[in-house]
Amino acid sequence: MRSKARKVAIAGVGNVGSSCAYSLINQSICDEIMLIGRTPDRAVAQALDLSHGMDFVQSRTRIYTGTYEDCTDMDVVILCAGGYPTEGKDRIGTLSLVYDIYKDMIPRIMNSGFQGIVLAAANPVDVVTYMVWKLSGLPRGQVIGTGTSIDSSRLKTLLCEHFPVDPRSVHGYVLGEHGESQFPAWSHVTIGGKPIRDILAQHPARFGHVKLEKIAEQTKNAGWEIFTRKGSTHYGIGNALAYITRSILNDEHRIIAVSAVLEQEYGQSGLAAGVPAIITRSGVKEIVELNLTPLEEQQMNFSCRTIRNAIEQLSLG
Repeated sequence: MRSKARKVAIAGVGNVGSSCAYSLINQSICDEIMLIGRTPDRAVAQALDLSHGMDFVQSRTRIYTGTYEDCTDMDVVILCAGGYPTEGKDRIGTLSLVYDIYKDMIPRIMNSGFQGIVLAAANPVDVVTYMVWKLSGLPRGQVIGTGTSIDSSRLKTLLCEHFPVDPRSVHGYVLGEHGESQFPAWSHVTIGGKPIRDILAQHPARFGHVKLEKIAEQTKNAGWEIFTRKGSTHYGIGNALAYITRSILNDEHRIIAVSAVLEQEYGQSGLAAGVPAIITRSGVKEIVELNLTPLEEQQMNFSCRTIRNAIEQLSLG
């Protein structure tokens, strides 16, 4: 019988943080959730609202509020505090605001004695992941960003608008930056184990209308389409956070496209980028290095250069 409670803290109780908590509760992923907010009254209100639905879920999750100093025995701290892009700015345009928040937050979390896994969702998530690793002093495997997990899910969903299968039967990854320079590694996208390019080549009459370049562009712009229509994206990333957290707490060894700190994987160092990785109780157990085509290698190099340029703005390298 399991005796140790699985504890998760969520820093930031806006749309993303509250959606993450909602997903964790409805999927019975952890035993306790501690909400930390810059506005204490909002954090209390979110905790109360979420707790009032316990009668309707499979198992009870204790939810309460706390501070960074209360993170001592947390298994996972999820970082959702940040800022939204404004008109004319991409995700990287929010960097200075996020850095001001995290340079105060992370030392306070670490000074509590926290030694668990940090999972970052704030944008620009690849830069934030690297920033948190530097500020925390944790081993690189214990700092994870949501990276291209949500983009990989969007890719599968878009593909299933053209192919008559469930998205969970599509396998493949979007790599690089969670942003403008991301790209699908088409050479590794399969449907039912069959390479997608083979399917297109063998069934031109049935799937000749499918244009991979258009789908890649739709995948990249999916977040912006949602953002411009309603002002935020939170349900999808909330589920992605819950999915990654479940893999950590249950030691599932799932391979997920997350933002991981690279040390010569894909020939890259001094940054974090979206790559497939085995996620376990200890965090990133291993980064999976795909054999990329020459074009995909160029795309990966360009995307990593974009991330590295943003990191250099903060003098974190």
